[in-house]
Amino acid sequence: EDEEEGSGSSESESEESDDEELTQYERAALRIKRRQERHNEERSLDMLRSPVVCVLGHVDTGKTKILDKIRHTHVQDGEAGGITQQIGATFVPVEVVKEQTKMVKEFAKSEIQLPGLLIIDTPGHESFSNLRTRGSSMCDIAILVVDIMHGLEPQTIESLNILRKGNTPFVVALNKIDRLFDWRRNPNSSVRDTLKKQKVNTKDEFDERVKQVVTEFAEQSLNVALCWEKVNFKEYIPMVPTSAITGDGMGDLIALMVTFSQKFLAEGLMFSQELDALVLEVKVIPGLGTTIDVILRNGFLKEGDTMVLTGTEGPFVTPIRALLMPQPLRELRVKNAYVNHKAILASQGVKVCAKDLEKAMAGTPLLVAKKPDEIEVLKDTAAEIMKGTLSSIKLQERGVYVQASTLGSLEALLEFLKQSKIPYCGINIGPVHKRDVMKASVMLEHDQQWAVILAFDVKVERDAQEMSDSYGVKIFTADIIYHLFDNFLKYRQELRDQKRKEYEHIAVFPCKLRILPNCVFNTRDPIVAGVMVEAGLVKPGTPITIPSKEFLDIGVVTSIEANHKPVEIARKGIEVCIKIESLGGDAPRLYGRHFDHNDLLVSKISRESINAVKDYFREDLEKKDWALIVELKKIFQII
Repeated sequence: EDEEEGSGSSESESEESDDEELTQYERAALRIKRRQERHNEERSLDMLRSPVVCVLGHVDTGKTKILDKIRHTHVQDGEAGGITQQIGATFVPVEVVKEQTKMVKEFAKSEIQLPGLLIIDTPGHESFSNLRTRGSSMCDIAILVVDIMHGLEPQTIESLNILRKGNTPFVVALNKIDRLFDWRRNPNSSVRDTLKKQKVNTKDEFDERVKQVVTEFAEQSLNVALCWEKVNFKEYIPMVPTSAITGDGMGDLIALMVTFSQKFLAEGLMFSQELDALVLEVKVIPGLGTTIDVILRNGFLKEGDTMVLTGTEGPFVTPIRALLMPQPLRELRVKNAYVNHKAILASQGVKVCAKDLEKAMAGTPLLVAKKPDEIEVLKDTAAEIMKGTLSSIKLQERGVYVQASTLGSLEALLEFLKQSKIPYCGINIGPVHKRDVMKASVMLEHDQQWAVILAFDVKVERDAQEMSDSYGVKIFTADIIYHLFDNFLKYRQELRDQKRKEYEHIAVFPCKLRILPNCVFNTRDPIVAGVMVEAGLVKPGTPITIPSKEFLDIGVVTSIEANHKPVEIARKGIEVCIKIESLGGDAPRLYGRHFDHNDLLVSKISRESINAVKDYFREDLEKKDWALIVELKKIFQII
């Protein structure tokens, strides 16, 4: 590599001498562009990189099971089969591919040109939708897992749409064939042969279910066919029946991935010197500090490279201190589970250690500057990417504080909050620190219900927890978005109920009552009379006054009865019997002397009570009740 770089640098120097009149920035930008073009020309079909494979599908279709099966095929034999457990990714070297596909006859004879497969474990689909870097999806090819017993499920369809949007080629794994009635396993032969050996009714059930799945795919306007049928796979999507539990069909699946990649994707899989890498996760690891997990898709990384990363506060620059990869399976027991590498070629999953990584954002590309003057150019590129990502995140003045483990999950969470109409005023990625609690505590001055941190899948530092307890900031943590959300709603409801209790005696609901003249049962303290609710709503605790007699206060409604049964609330148009007790102080008012049935009884409202109703009892009132409040405001001359 050094020789290549040496010759390359002398070329680039000669190129640069022509561009003397350009500014340093333009010169660097030009150099980067020329380097990209040169690297693109140098690619050849003789040197391919490993395709990046994504596994996705509905919850519980067995995505992870399939991955486990691919990883552990040999572990049972007591040897730690040559598969490195990688960061969020599993690398399957060529030897293992050969070992696992030896039962597939046609494939065993053909030659494998790929160095292996790099399989990314995507948790569900949320982070997957942000795994598209720079327009090209991170994956070269995907495995869509479909449960043969259930067919296409909501998230399967969601995953399908994601794949279509990114134009990602994919194959379908029809998983869980071991659930077919009376299935006989034989992982050591190809799945087609295993199928031939099944009983008639098992075969029939299989055909029936496959037909069902084919129809469901056709509804999504896609053609699918079993991988051994004689059709043109440029038009049809191949399906492999698999069982992650018994191991049937796993060899066929791997074989299909490899042949498919070599046949249709070779152009895109040529190794290039041009770096293409994506930050998959930002994680804190004891002993290493904050690290980033990177999927290196093309090019190479060396220790000491100057990385330009997109950060939460903007682009930042930091040199690579160490490139770590897990050891092969055998030595995971050893304390130091990572091996340090000086340089790494694509496609691989790596853990990168460097300073300042807590600012890094998951789901953004990693750029490397070869010369100091290129840093500025790359920073601008990174800032552009950042703009695109965070512009979708619009913060409100008031709202909750949101914290998530990765950019992917953060976006998913914010999307979810948007749909549920919950505003958010601050966001962050990574563990909850004291400064996050400080930021969230600002809301205590405005509205307590927003002084909340929603922490999705992140740790809460101990001092942050203590601080939040003393400040009264609530921190909710959960690994499942919906749980987080339900807890928050529950808390909001509790707060609201608590506030409503506090303000119950201050809030006065608007009402107009007309006394029914032949229904006055007691004329003075307490006044008991039948009334017709002319407008608004009346509740026990409502103070009553008579505007027509110079705002004569007659007391407070203490109980309401309809048909001899106590009721909590009476709305417009209902006739009820109410009991009004005087507040003490003045002599009790007498019906017939101080007022009679021609006078309207009105609830006595004030600025304070209107505010309390506005803040805490808004949903109890209807539109016409608000109109009544406006009318009463004029009568009482409230500003």
